[in-house]
Amino acid sequence: MSIPGLTLAPGYLDDAGQAALLGVVDGLPWSAELRRRVQHYGFRYDYKRKSVDPDLYLGPLPAWAAKLAARLHADGHAPRPLDQLIVNEYLPGQGIASHVDCVSCFADTVLSVSLGSSCVMDLSRRDRSEKVPLLLEPGGLLVLSGESRYDWLHGIPARKSDRHDGRVLTRGRRVSLTFRTVVLQPDVLTGRRPGG
Repeated sequence: MSIPGLTLAPGYLDDAGQAALLGVVDGLPWSAELRRRVQHYGFRYDYKRKSVDPDLYLGPLPAWAAKLAARLHADGHAPRPLDQLIVNEYLPGQGIASHVDCVSCFADTVLSVSLGSSCVMDLSRRDRSEKVPLLLEPGGLLVLSGESRYDWLHGIPARKSDRHDGRVLTRGRRVSLTFRTVVLQPDVLTGRRPGG
């Protein structure tokens, strides 16, 4: 089944590109504020208030992240420049609850690049009437826009292996680079979706 607005680009980064990025992020400080380790760039996302505001600005994306963000934009995957990045580390057995990225905080496109291990992400309609498993492979790019961004939840079950196409895939350490564009003043008067 295809979900409108969802793009999966396997092999967006080659092995050397993945290794270089992992080397960079592993040399930078991690935050242990969640059950998994994270790094924030551009703007910090406030998990408790589920918001982003100007006081949470950390500065421009570092050069290594800005280079990848510029490529994503130039390749047509991001309709506008990207100014926020969350790096998430998932160890075997760790996941993330099903969710929609904050609608009032971020524009209409969310992009995530996978490094390290593969995993299966579950996408489900908000009413839970349908669920679609999606294999995320190392070096692959996931783009959520339109219906897939707003009308479907995405999450990663907390388990140590995944079953996909009849195969059992043992999880290793996975690092995701999730890029977004921050919306600081959504148009609440017209009800228009941010960035739309």
